[in-house]
Amino acid sequence: MLVENIPEIYIGNQAKDQDLFVHDYKMTEDIVKSKVNLGMHLFSFLQTGKKQVHCANSSIAVNEKQSLLIKKGSILWTELPDTEDIYYCKMLFFSEKALTNFLLKHASHQQETEKESPYFIIENDHYIVSYITSLSSIITTPGVSMNSLLSVKFEEIMLYLKMKYQSAFEQFLQSLISKKISPFKKVIESNLYSNLKLEEIAFLCNMSLSTFKRHFIDEYHEPPGKWLQNKRLLKAKEILAQGQAKPSEIYLDFGYNNLSNFSVAFKNKFGVSPKKVYTSNS
Repeated sequence: MLVENIPEIYIGNQAKDQDLFVHDYKMTEDIVKSKVNLGMHLFSFLQTGKKQVHCANSSIAVNEKQSLLIKKGSILWTELPDTEDIYYCKMLFFSEKALTNFLLKHASHQQETEKESPYFIIENDHYIVSYITSLSSIITTPGVSMNSLLSVKFEEIMLYLKMKYQSAFEQFLQSLISKKISPFKKVIESNLYSNLKLEEIAFLCNMSLSTFKRHFIDEYHEPPGKWLQNKRLLKAKEILAQGQAKPSEIYLDFGYNNLSNFSVAFKNKFGVSPKKVYTSNS
């Protein structure tokens, strides 16, 4: 899976140092999963389809009723078309400079929250839907006029969301310019019970797979594949023993491509099949 540098691949021959950029994105493939180096903060305004995002410390899935404001950095995202095989969203990128200027002008100087998140969920109310539609005209407006209009539209959406979500939104904006770096262990344990592969978790840590493995052994004193498999199988056993789900409903969630491989790994570890654990406790 190649790493996509976004928004650079969309900007093309346009000015590389612009502080605001809008892109109309459409897709008609079945499912696209991408490794992304996000060079600017991003509003991802969904119109059709679904989007799954894995960041360093958490993950989220949204549909066309929601949009996301995503912090720049290394992320994984999966884009899923709707029933008509179309995925459609508008992307509004903004730089640290644009964010800092907005905060200098409009911040209430409230104290930052200790908790940081790589994304902020936006509910697509009537105002947001209308705003998304208005971006279409910006995309087709050339040159200097586009930059001027984008500045106005950027301030508009930021002020609206600040009014709608109040201190929660402002605190999130403050966290976007924080220089704190997520600890290695926090990345690992936030994705412990996901279906991400080692190379995908390594990417979220901004490491090559070989560097990730060395760093993992230094931290946990065990190879990452074995450690993650044991943790995930223990969690799977807990779910099955409580009758919360069948083996066929959870194997994908714990990183197995098929039920057979999951069953073999489970039986090798616990000496009993996952089906038997589920049926004896459900």
